Amino acid sequence: MDQVKCAVIGLGSRGYSILEWLLLKMDNVRVTAVCDKYQDRMERGVDSVLRAYGEKPFASTDYREVLDSGKAEAVFILSSWDNHIPAALYAMERHVATAIEVGGAYKLEDCWNLVRTQQRTGTPFMFLENCCFGETEMLVLNMVRQGLFGDVMACSGGYMHDLRGEITHGRENRHYRLENYLGRNCENYPTHELGPIAMVLNINRGNLMTSLVSMGTASRGLNEYARRCSSVDKSLATAHFAQADIVETLISCAGGQVIRLTLDTTLPRYYSRGFTVHGTKALFSGENNTFFMDRTDDQEGELPFHMNNHDEFAEKYRHPVWKKYIAEGVRGGHDGMDGLVYDRFVECVRLGLPCPIDVYDAAAWMAITPLSEWSLAHGSAPVEIPDFTEGKWKTAKPVEF
Repeated sequence: MDQVKCAVIGLGSRGYSILEWLLLKMDNVRVTAVCDKYQDRMERGVDSVLRAYGEKPFASTDYREVLDSGKAEAVFILSSWDNHIPAALYAMERHVATAIEVGGAYKLEDCWNLVRTQQRTGTPFMFLENCCFGETEMLVLNMVRQGLFGDVMACSGGYMHDLRGEITHGRENRHYRLENYLGRNCENYPTHELGPIAMVLNINRGNLMTSLVSMGTASRGLNEYARRCSSVDKSLATAHFAQADIVETLISCAGGQVIRLTLDTTLPRYYSRGFTVHGTKALFSGENNTFFMDRTDDQEGELPFHMNNHDEFAEKYRHPVWKKYIAEGVRGGHDGMDGLVYDRFVECVRLGLPCPIDVYDAAAWMAITPLSEWSLAHGSAPVEIPDFTEGKWKTAKPVEF
């Protein structure tokens, strides 16, 4: 097939931008159905498809009607976090190739249901973690696989993004984050750097995350923000927010490594994913965009290095995927990561190839959210991370991008 007939479920800020600025411009995609539970968002999606193609798509406010319609071979589930797994299960039962946007799960049982349903139906499935396709993340992955880092012993990263405005205006903007922050305390958005770290450490493919412990601060940032900002509902100034301002999660791995994740979204700060990889021969620090390479001799004293030297290494070790991408033209948002991850799913469906970020990855990464919630609720107690592969990780091969 030259084009894959695709449905888009969820047309809020993220979903609509993906539809308008990416999917409708992709030669290998034909958007044939759109859905959002809000009528006005659904109609805006219809109008976008009409402008692009000259014909209206099938449309509904009920994702089940879209998936039952027979109009789509594949579906992009870009709706709120709580809808990702239910819609994915429904899609896979109908053998509609399924891709879901990122976010944590609500219950561990949901992660197991995702795995069991994909195993039973055989429906193609991909988790759309765009940061796995980031230029820097793939550069470091390429260097790790060439042995330049030696044995990787520790990795860290997270989602460090000032979202106070988005959260506190959640009701008027119909955004799901506000209710989550009022009612839950967890590592709610674990995958942006856990995904790339999992690729570096070969998680589910020769290595496994085995347990975690989470710690959180008090919750003060959103109350303070609501007090100071005139546009924010003043009831939020005294509301009880369950979500800690900062959550730190430590994850142990079967191979002897440690992963540290940080969620930091309700205090003033600059954006960072903090991607850091530390091996026996080298360090990459995303905070200052610097590679620190061990010397090969036995001289004593401090090792010389240069700050912000990322570009030097990128010229020499850029991942082949990005060499090709730059030559052909970078597309999509988030510095081109969106274009790569969405195109890869479509090409896997079109050519019958295995998806590089599979259902086992999705289950393991999304499970960090309910497991961290349990750990925080039990005084930062350690908790086991299930092996969703049920032993297959021991012989599975690393992802080939």
